[in-house]
Amino acid sequence: MPNLEHFQDSLDIRWNNPALLEEALTHSSFVNENPHATSNERLEFLGDALLGLVLGQQLFFDYPDMDEGELTHRRSLLVRGNTLANIARSIGLGDGLFLGKGEEKSGGRDKGTNLAGAFEALVASLMLDQGWEAARTFILRTFRPEIERLQREMDTDYKSQFQLIAQSFYKSTPTYRIINTAGSDHDRQFTAEVLVAETAMAQGFGRSKKQAEADAARLALGKYQTSLQNK
Repeated sequence: MPNLEHFQDSLDIRWNNPALLEEALTHSSFVNENPHATSNERLEFLGDALLGLVLGQQLFFDYPDMDEGELTHRRSLLVRGNTLANIARSIGLGDGLFLGKGEEKSGGRDKGTNLAGAFEALVASLMLDQGWEAARTFILRTFRPEIERLQREMDTDYKSQFQLIAQSFYKSTPTYRIINTAGSDHDRQFTAEVLVAETAMAQGFGRSKKQAEADAARLALGKYQTSLQNK
């Protein structure tokens, strides 16, 4: 049987009501063999909504000029099953699951669907046990590597896409320059400008120079796509 004390130690979190944690880690296959137990499916439902809200709020503040469509796209990449399963693995969630014997034998502790669902249930149980802020802090802490990875991939993609368009359509390679830096050392805001053949195409903003440059490339891409639609 999973050791809930050890699992809580590994997270450096203590549930006030351990029954909530146990429910979050209980797979339906365990309930089939232990009718007194409660599966994590209801908590999974609540956790899905909670993750969407917390991550949506974070993206909203991280990208103040990003439109609804792009924000929705980024959030969907963060809350998809594969991402949740990877985060669950990173915190050793599989070792804490209560599984039926058949599910255990079939490798259920590392199944993506089991891990993703249990992670959703886990964050919901934490919110019910300790409140919104505790759950939000835990979610952002565990998601931070994924948020940063997604940002790097998307930022690189924007700059690569715009470079291809600039070289093809404008016959020139874009360049970037930082035109303003504001805020304190702990809350910097950079403004970057992307130029093609010495002509400014767009200005972007970000908490790092790279993020500001990528934002400028994203906006320049949008302008180019709009110009094609208007032709």
